[in-house]
Amino acid sequence: MTSDLKEIESSALKLDEKHRTELAKRLINSLDEQVDEKIEQAWIDEINRRKEEIKSGKVTPISGEEVHKAARKQLDK
Repeated sequence: MTSDLKEIESSALKLDEKHRTELAKRLINSLDEQVDEKIEQAWIDEINRRKEEIKSGKVTPISGEEVHKAARKQLDK
């Protein structure tokens, strides 16, 4: 870690919770601004494909509760 980064981290950790939360949100948002358009389009395509599979009846959605129940059952074996 560079000394500048260490200084920034030290200062940030001295902030109260409200300001640390705001700083964290801003840092995360700054990363979200760097969207790879190819990846974004791939996700959109995948979402549309899955929606069509559900609409056509090819796939039957399973609730999160059912998924968790099945996972717990598998883990208990």
